[in-house]
Amino acid sequence: MSKSPEEILAFVVEAAEDKKASDVVTLNLQGVSLIADYFVICHGNSETQVQAIASEARKKAHEYGVTIRGYEGIDTARWVLLDLGDVVMHVFHRDDREYYNIERLWSDAKVVERV
Repeated sequence: MSKSPEEILAFVVEAAEDKKASDVVTLNLQGVSLIADYFVICHGNSETQVQAIASEARKKAHEYGVTIRGYEGIDTARWVLLDLGDVVMHVFHRDDREYYNIERLWSDAKVVERV
């Protein structure tokens, strides 16, 4: 059984929070881009933490049977991209997040508020 984008989003955010990711932001790209429905953007304070966050999200994807379409940057752990189809996770090293500032690039997207 396939997972909805919202279900994928939930476990990706949970994985980030489990590994103490900083400043987790979710952007709703529906109607803004054909790339994905959601971006999850966060950062870690070290290469080790960046790897742990991305690895946890990847592990949860496997547990839920979600296909991983791409997994890039884990070796350098400066910007790791995890492509889960409708959800794309960006895990930055804190020093690189401000430099790339992808939230600004996708400023037309709505920030998803969680209760």
